[in-house]
Amino acid sequence: MTAQTPPGPSAPQVPPTPPIPRDIPGLPAIPGITALLPSAVPATAVVPAVHRPWTAVYRLLLAAAAAGAVTLDMVIGPPLRVLSHFAIQSTIALIPVLVLSARRAWTARRPVPAALTGATVLYVTISALIHHVLLTETSPALSITGAPGTHPLWQSTAARLLHTVIPLAALLDWLLLTTPARLHLRQAAPWLLYPLAYLAFSLARGAFLPPTAPDRYLYAFLDVTQHGYKHVLGNALLLGLSFYALALLLIALDHTRPNPIRRRTRTGFRLRPPVG
Repeated sequence: MTAQTPPGPSAPQVPPTPPIPRDIPGLPAIPGITALLPSAVPATAVVPAVHRPWTAVYRLLLAAAAAGAVTLDMVIGPPLRVLSHFAIQSTIALIPVLVLSARRAWTARRPVPAALTGATVLYVTISALIHHVLLTETSPALSITGAPGTHPLWQSTAARLLHTVIPLAALLDWLLLTTPARLHLRQAAPWLLYPLAYLAFSLARGAFLPPTAPDRYLYAFLDVTQHGYKHVLGNALLLGLSFYALALLLIALDHTRPNPIRRRTRTGFRLRPPVG
């Protein structure tokens, strides 16, 4: 018979390894080591800055033409009356935007915020459309200076600049010389705050001026003495809806137009074969 060996001591039971959690909790900071702050790399470190001198010159010339047209009207007519017109106010708002945009195009800096540029383009476009659609056939014709025929050459020049040349040139600058797809639908409603404020200003101006004052209401469709408040407010509502539709059209056009200033630039990163 063979001798049976006594059973040896059993091997120790090793507990199972717990599963590794998906999210490892953050480790405590090691004393003596300063945490590094995140830093944003500027775009100019990757993409070289593009100077656009011709764009800057175009915008400066347009700003000079706008300033000259406003100055002509203010020299010919009473300054306060001239400054009360929507066309004059919208053109004055356009001038600093053009100058700032020209400076940034010259120095290759970031462009002016799109909401500001879109608002000024909308206002001068509204002014041009109102003049050519609603005021061209009125009798007597609209006169910003209040003295038609005094200086016919200068007045006609200023009128063409304010109502045709400058709005068209500003619209072309926005279409052809700015980066597209930067406007948003939420910007359309705030843009209408200025036309609404101008409506309140126009009605208050007509209410405070004496009834014998000439041109209490500068625009025929806002003349309360002829049409009454109900009719005038109805006209204002229709115009406001038209302005909102025009703002939506500009935003839609901004997202569908091509980028005319897109250029292929080298970023400085090149793929190289591995060493070894």
